[in-house]
Amino acid sequence: MSEKKTLPIWFFIGVLLLIYGILCLAAGISQFSHPPAIVLPDVHATFWGGVVLTVVGGGYTAFYWPRK
Repeated sequence: MSEKKTLPIWFFIGVLLLIYGILCLAAGISQFSHPPAIVLPDVHATFWGGVVLTVVGGGYTAFYWPRK
């Protein structure tokens, strides 16, 4: 009998967070040269949210990476 390996759901959640983080980070970087018309544009919420999502998603993806 062969043992069937399963992938943890947290791996896929980490990949999704990483993808969303990279997209938000790219949007936040583009907003440095073209600031949006919002109340506090100098806070750069999109950029910092993208940084947080990228770090958390990268951590989840690395920690739950399927191993042999």
